[in-house]
Amino acid sequence: MKDEKAPVAESTLKRLSRRSLSSMPRWFAVKGGWQNPAAADLYARFCEKATRHLGDLVGYASTFNEPDVPQLLNWINLPGNGGANLIDTLRQSLTRVRKQLNAPEFASFFIGDGNKIRDGLLAAHHKGKAAMKSVRSDMPVGFNLAMTDDQPAPEDSHVEERRADVYGPWLEVAKQEDYLGVQTYSRAIVGKKDLPVPKGAETTQVGWEFYPECVEHVVRYASKATGVPIIVTENGIATIDDRRRVEYVQRALTGLKSAIDDGVDVRGYVAWSLLDNFEWMSGFEPKFGIVAVDRATQRRTIKPSAAVLGNIARTNSL
Repeated sequence: MKDEKAPVAESTLKRLSRRSLSSMPRWFAVKGGWQNPAAADLYARFCEKATRHLGDLVGYASTFNEPDVPQLLNWINLPGNGGANLIDTLRQSLTRVRKQLNAPEFASFFIGDGNKIRDGLLAAHHKGKAAMKSVRSDMPVGFNLAMTDDQPAPEDSHVEERRADVYGPWLEVAKQEDYLGVQTYSRAIVGKKDLPVPKGAETTQVGWEFYPECVEHVVRYASKATGVPIIVTENGIATIDDRRRVEYVQRALTGLKSAIDDGVDVRGYVAWSLLDNFEWMSGFEPKFGIVAVDRATQRRTIKPSAAVLGNIARTNSL
């Protein structure tokens, strides 16, 4: 039977399909995932083995990619769905599918107690980092956060509460790390929850506002909050019009240069993504790549935006 709420949920999920809807080994999920008291030690064992085999090839190591996503999704409501937030809707959907498939109970990035999951991830980060350093002490280790350019709504804004809830514990830990990776694509206007994109604003293929200034604002905030070097580990837009990607990149890097000129310690910028890729629930439709991919032939075609980025990198100037 078709779910009457599906169109609304699907639209919202497509907006968020860039977020890390985490996968994990089945055996780990069945054991309770990140809520398992043994999770941190299991993860440390993995980090030690991975570093021993691959550590000599790594410039910067990240323990986790966007571990703050469950809290971030708590601030996004699904319109027309009784005010339910996205994280609760995901949990209900996953639980329903598990029962339909008669699958064993399992934990995921979303199913379970969000605070306990975060506590498990934080513990795993600490032990994972220690394991990496035990193999290669000079390897820079940090983690990457999903961050929006949080801006207060004109009335009843809870922007500081949002920041404390989503980023707070991770930013506190980041103060002791070798670097912090930030992954940002747009802004969020924050009332009691995140408000819809302003009417008339340009949006990308996944429904996010075209707002390249987010890079400068997020980098400045993350640097001030932590005092450690910052790497922009993801930034870009989904569009079939590469001219818009060129403008987005140029404006984003102009803002980033302004932050650097003011003394913010920025160590790098990574465009998302090199290739047009598979974007979770949105499939192959969103085009984030600076290189196009023909899915029938696998032929790669370099887009003008790739040349723009290449020229900036070669000349080290805008």
